[in-house]
Amino acid sequence: MSDASNARGTRDSWELKGWHVLAIFLTFFGTIISVNLFMASKAIGTFPGLEAKNGFVASQSFQERRAAQVALGWTVGARQADGVLEITIVDGTGAPVQVATLDAIGGRPTHVNEDRIPEFTYRMGVYSTPMDLSDGNWDVRLVALAMNGTEFRQRVPVVID
Repeated sequence: MSDASNARGTRDSWELKGWHVLAIFLTFFGTIISVNLFMASKAIGTFPGLEAKNGFVASQSFQERRAAQVALGWTVGARQADGVLEITIVDGTGAPVQVATLDAIGGRPTHVNEDRIPEFTYRMGVYSTPMDLSDGNWDVRLVALAMNGTEFRQRVPVVID
């Protein structure tokens, strides 16, 4: 046999075939689709829910509610120490505010798995409740009703080191 016929008859080099391209294509897009499905399931599973049942209806009175809340002039602070969560509400002059009702939910900003509904007691300008929070970021979502009937809503961040 001559050298030319020998080179033609043996397979020393690799050849890209159709099924190789199909395997590469399926592996590439299969990986992308799998990661997208995983991320979508995590996003849906940790979504805390809707802020308003009907956003359009809620938006119709937003400016009036906001103006009433700003007119109160309240400033809210929160801190946690020794297993006790303390909320302070002061008016524009710095005087403590006592509200008609105070409802709150304490939880992580990213999910509802650790949400807690505390029962606050008021004493000397401070609302307190036993609540031992682990390290990290927390939110206290307050809904307070002023003595004049004005609703006050605020999300107060609490960082535990």
